[in-house]
Amino acid sequence: MTDIVSASWVADNLADLRLVDVRDGWEYDGLGHLPGAVSVPFDRFRTGSGGEGMLPSESEWANLLGEAGITADSDVLAYDDHHGVFAARFLVTAELLGHDPANLHLLDGDFSSWQLERETTSEAPEIEPTTYAVSPPEATPLVDADAVAAATDDPDAVVVDTREDEEYAEGHIPGAVLLDWRELVDDETRGLLPREDALSVLESVGVVPEKRVVLYCNTARRISHTYVVLRHLGFENVAFYEGSLTAWEAEDRPLETGGVGE
Repeated sequence: MTDIVSASWVADNLADLRLVDVRDGWEYDGLGHLPGAVSVPFDRFRTGSGGEGMLPSESEWANLLGEAGITADSDVLAYDDHHGVFAARFLVTAELLGHDPANLHLLDGDFSSWQLERETTSEAPEIEPTTYAVSPPEATPLVDADAVAAATDDPDAVVVDTREDEEYAEGHIPGAVLLDWRELVDDETRGLLPREDALSVLESVGVVPEKRVVLYCNTARRISHTYVVLRHLGFENVAFYEGSLTAWEAEDRPLETGGVGE
């Protein structure tokens, strides 16, 4: 599974990692980056002509990673400067298109937290392009609207809306609980809350390891971050729906309105 790793772990394993900086190119060039990191801006993979939801096509992804010198066997560490939410999307995209999750890592924190204590550089590494072989797995965590609807009636499952309070109040899937991804990160350290604190936040809205968790959102990065965090915390049965609520309603499926506790 994709893991969340400390800055110390990254520093100790720099030689064995392919570091990917998903910030804008001007940030990578002008503000510096982690030593050895390649630039793969978020906008290069956030949308694509193929795949499900907002995934790039297999050829687009293969070309992007090949240009960055990454192979299907590379041990990859991704980071951004926004608590990891954009980097998480890169890693989930890699997982959905067949990269071994055991070789995918998210920096606990972000560029700003790294920069406070560790070296950065403005020198871009020399990149030797590779051929990246996409091999999509037979099963993925992606589910369709029917699976989400079934989960709302399943006492052993919990449907989780990862949007903001106002969005949830305007309309959400019936029975879904609200969990803003930012509740799981520490603004001071810019990384994940301590394990017990994160589990407490999740339990407060009924998200516990014993239940199947089905996530949805209206932005791929937020749902991806929550997915990575849950898997890191040991949740074994996590799925997500990348369809929009507009598409949900177009299939004559209802939405509920009102905030939490209303």
